[in-house]
Amino acid sequence: MPSVKSLIEMFLDYVILERGLSERTREAYAADLFSFDAYLAAHGIKSANDVTREHIVDYLMDERDRGLSVNSISRRLVAIKVYFSFLQREGLLGKNITEVMESPRLWKVLPGMLSRSEMERLLAAPSGKSVYAVRDRAILELLYATGMRVSELCNLKLDDVHFDERYVRCVGKGNKVRVIPFGDVALRGMEEYLANSRPVLEKVGASRYLFLTYRGKPFSRKGLWFLVKDYARRVGIDKAVSPHTLRHSFASHLLANGAPLRVIQEMLGHADIATTQVYTHIDQQRLKATHHKFHPRA
Repeated sequence: MPSVKSLIEMFLDYVILERGLSERTREAYAADLFSFDAYLAAHGIKSANDVTREHIVDYLMDERDRGLSVNSISRRLVAIKVYFSFLQREGLLGKNITEVMESPRLWKVLPGMLSRSEMERLLAAPSGKSVYAVRDRAILELLYATGMRVSELCNLKLDDVHFDERYVRCVGKGNKVRVIPFGDVALRGMEEYLANSRPVLEKVGASRYLFLTYRGKPFSRKGLWFLVKDYARRVGIDKAVSPHTLRHSFASHLLANGAPLRVIQEMLGHADIATTQVYTHIDQQRLKATHHKFHPRA
């Protein structure tokens, strides 16, 4: 089986030689597809046959959170769709999952989130008092308590957590600094981790990073992605769950409980309020369901 890079190069030659597209279009496709491939590689996906619709949606949502425009996101989906069609036509892809994905509207797809009960199950998944269970509980609680991006949690230093004031100082995209509060449960989880787990995990030489792997190193994005996914699987959550899911759930649950959209925007680190407004659609669905259930004329 050819490497992913060689498959993309084959596709790029195809769009020039057989479809007669311009060199500029080829360059745009190349940038989009290599960006997508880097995202998949970071999440342990090595073959187009292993890509799911959720992977594509999560990637595009991640790009939107990074500040990409709607037009750029739509263009990236077009590139992925054309590339997957090419792979299927060449007999290199069993099923083309992009056929049912509509480009103009995909950016409006609601982010994946967990219900309150599903979130409780996930947070309780690392049970027991082992070094790793205590650490993993603290990780999940802090992700849900702050809505941080996975890369932000990976880079969180000890000095970034202010326990007395109960907030983290988070360095987000574009090196923008923001302050995010956290509550009692996340505080207790981190205190237990710092007292009982981190001293065991820290190897020779002090580390500035808050969360450490069994090697005493900071987590990678891929490592945290697998950690969250594994715990979701253990408690039987039949959804595509990633660290980003906890971020979406954080925002959705805040909004459902009456938090102002501008405050949620600030905590998420969104540059544009329009990016945060996707969560209002989730709340509208909840309101519609409540209306339908209780209104006598529904």
